Amino acid sequence: MLQSKQERRRPNNREYKFRRKYPRCSKIMSATAAKVGRKENSNHEGADETSEKEQQEAIEHIDEVQNEIDRLNEQASEEILKVEQKYNKLRQPFFQKRSELIAKIPNFWVTTFVNHPQVSALLGEEDEEALHYLTRVEVTEFEDIKSGYRIDFYFDENPYFENKVLSKEFHLNESGDPSSKSTEIVWKAGKDLTKRAGQTPNKAGKKRQHEEPESFFTWFTDHSDAGADELGEVVKDDIWPNPLQYYLVPDMDDEEAEGEDDDDDEEGLEDIDEEGDEDEGEEDEDEDGEDGEDDGEDD
Repeated sequence: MLQSKQERRRPNNREYKFRRKYPRCSKIMSATAAKVGRKENSNHEGADETSEKEQQEAIEHIDEVQNEIDRLNEQASEEILKVEQKYNKLRQPFFQKRSELIAKIPNFWVTTFVNHPQVSALLGEEDEEALHYLTRVEVTEFEDIKSGYRIDFYFDENPYFENKVLSKEFHLNESGDPSSKSTEIVWKAGKDLTKRAGQTPNKAGKKRQHEEPESFFTWFTDHSDAGADELGEVVKDDIWPNPLQYYLVPDMDDEEAEGEDDDDDEEGLEDIDEEGDEDEGEEDEDEDGEDGEDDGEDD
């Protein structure tokens, strides 16, 4: 049977696919085989060494096994997503109940954000004032969890902006790249916090950074790198699952004040102890003097 020049040059189909998939590996194997060949010819001529073909077959089999592992990993991911979707639906009534209870606690959300180390670093004093009007936060994952999520911030009437709800949404676009979009904030006259250069950091922020922070609300206009939006991830993955743990964090200023009080108390006790020791010393001296006088009278 006649073969074309291309067919005569091409190795068997399996070897051809392997060389196309792992060109670097093929070169390394060829170089290794040549080196081993030279060594065999010079030192161990006729030794039973693993041939290049056997190595190639072993690597091909490893690749096949790895493909099966990858297939199982993909299958596991799909199963995990189904479980997540199921339990996301089961959690919803509890999230709703929790929101109703949180609404009974004044300043719950602003306290939670101020107590969170990463979020507090983004808050200026005016941001904190604006967040006093924040009444509810909700995180909603899309039906297809892989496609993204949305964070909603609900506000009472306030002196800063007209919006009742501010939202930011994260999703994968058609090309598979992450992107985001958000509510346009309708600022009241002279109240646009994003245009105020360098707010004064809040008390928590002062402890964590030296530079003046941008406004927290700049986050709603920043869509430069949706795949690395740390604030969105912090709210969704850290705060939203259990905001109570941050609401209950003791205030750092209170802790420092208590620490100072404790130090003052300890210093007071030390002073009392020292005074007590001095008094005891004086009493001992008086007693010694009296004993001396008594001895003189006896004589």
